[in-house]
Amino acid sequence: MLNDVKHIVVLGAGESGVGSAILAKAKGFTVFVSDGGPIKEKYKNELIEHNVAFEEKGHTIESLKKADLIIKSPGIANASELIQSLVKDSIKVIGEIEFAGYFTNAKTICITGSNGKTTTAMLTYHLLHKAGLNVVLAGNIGSSFAREVLKGEAEYYVLELSSFQLEDMYNFKADIAILLNIVKDHLDRYNYSMEEYGKAKMRIIQNQTSSDWFIYNYDDAEIKKQIEKHKIIANQAPFSLKEKIEQGGYLEKEQLSITIKNKFTMSIHELALKGKHNAQNSLASGIVARVLEIRKENIRESLSDFTNVEHRLEFVAKVNGIEFINDSKATNINSVWYALESMEKPTVWIVGGVDKGNNYDEIIDLVKDKVKAIICLGTENTKIIESFEGVVDTIVEAKSAMEAVAYGYRLAKKDETVLLSPACASFDLFENYEDRGNQFKKAVRSL
Repeated sequence: MLNDVKHIVVLGAGESGVGSAILAKAKGFTVFVSDGGPIKEKYKNELIEHNVAFEEKGHTIESLKKADLIIKSPGIANASELIQSLVKDSIKVIGEIEFAGYFTNAKTICITGSNGKTTTAMLTYHLLHKAGLNVVLAGNIGSSFAREVLKGEAEYYVLELSSFQLEDMYNFKADIAILLNIVKDHLDRYNYSMEEYGKAKMRIIQNQTSSDWFIYNYDDAEIKKQIEKHKIIANQAPFSLKEKIEQGGYLEKEQLSITIKNKFTMSIHELALKGKHNAQNSLASGIVARVLEIRKENIRESLSDFTNVEHRLEFVAKVNGIEFINDSKATNINSVWYALESMEKPTVWIVGGVDKGNNYDEIIDLVKDKVKAIICLGTENTKIIESFEGVVDTIVEAKSAMEAVAYGYRLAKKDETVLLSPACASFDLFENYEDRGNQFKKAVRSL
């Protein structure tokens, strides 16, 4: 696949690009890195240290066209003018996951979905690591796959994959593929077509053989539509919260059951992660563990002692009986639906930011049922206010995390919850969702 490739150009100098550049350099290719924006200092230093040539704040097209192969950042759309002009010149363009995959024979467990993939990836890693397997977590979370492959130590890689990463994967194969859900997200990248977005997600099963596994959410309507259009060669292990599954996993009467290689059961009350969506994540991870023949006692222990992802339904503190929860990673309606669904006490909901085309009607009933007050945390809150006027009695606006937390503390009573679950991107008031979550936590701890 890399015959005749001598010179590689890497587009984008974030974690994925710099990981690719360092791996390519180590494998004997000449490498040039080009970024349309400024390169972060830590990545610039790494490129200098590894003697990799680079440019920033713009692309020199002549330099790019000297490439035998281009590895592009997942953030650059294939439909962009830049990529189209390179493809026209018959230069092959791939992604970092595809490239790194050329240099490892380790088993890959690949996880995608509009929501829950970070939690499921971390939980799956936790299960395997605790069972003593030589496993590394990479991809869309933490360290790049390329960087980890260069270390060359793992027998298993648990990879969180976004649809953007999947678009640029061609020969790569997942030994175990997990598809959690397909809901409206990033539709601007897919011509506002759920069909196209779903197709990108289904690339997770490409190249699978009859000895591989495909684990998916049986209850998800979009996944069902996609499955009808694809020939699936791998072993199928669906999971469901509504129906008994013969080979896979399901929830029945507050009991999780996994029916792979001897039945495994566990009460949902023993799970570290609460809420229906987390029952799905636990089923998906548990199925992986049974496919890999991890002992039932290990699975039970790992599912009950797992600590959740930062900024995803993260417990921050209890102040005078009021619980504060940071779900800053919830940047779409579906994520918020999951968060509200798992709230068991009256909730003051902090919402807002840069709207990605939200339809708040989808959660009106949940909000009626769970939310006692709304705090809008954004620069433009009209849509939220109009959507929930008459549904929730109290709606206030805040312009900082500190102000939002102060309102939350005032509006919630003992044994109630203040939940930051914004349903929106963060770029109006914050650097990113981590910054928003960190400012929220800092404000809570200063109460």
